[in-house]
Amino acid sequence: MADEANRTAFLEIQGRMIELTGKLKQVQNQMRNKEGEKKRAFLTLEELCQLSDDTNTYKSIGRTFVLEPKSALMSEQEQKQKDSESAIASLQTSKEYLEKQIAEVENNMRELLQQDPGLARQIMSMSVI
Repeated sequence: MADEANRTAFLEIQGRMIELTGKLKQVQNQMRNKEGEKKRAFLTLEELCQLSDDTNTYKSIGRTFVLEPKSALMSEQEQKQKDSESAIASLQTSKEYLEKQIAEVENNMRELLQQDPGLARQIMSMSVI
């Protein structure tokens, strides 16, 4: 009876671990995307700064280009950069939280396997297909 309870507990912990690992990968991908957006905004801003104020600048909207003042484009890129930085900070806190949760789940799994060596042997004897 205790063996069955430990087995179900292990399966629950394993499911939680898979769920948390998936969420962590998702957050890491989102962070990578935001880093790219931030870098693009920074590079675009650098290029805009090199242009003179009387230069015609265009904004891409779909397949068309619309004439925009340089100052409007610069403020838009600065805003994109700020938004990306705040999103990265938020995602970083989420990442840290998920990493703590994963460590906690790992400890729970380790304790369960130390508590029931028979369960650990069963898991080790299973073949992965």
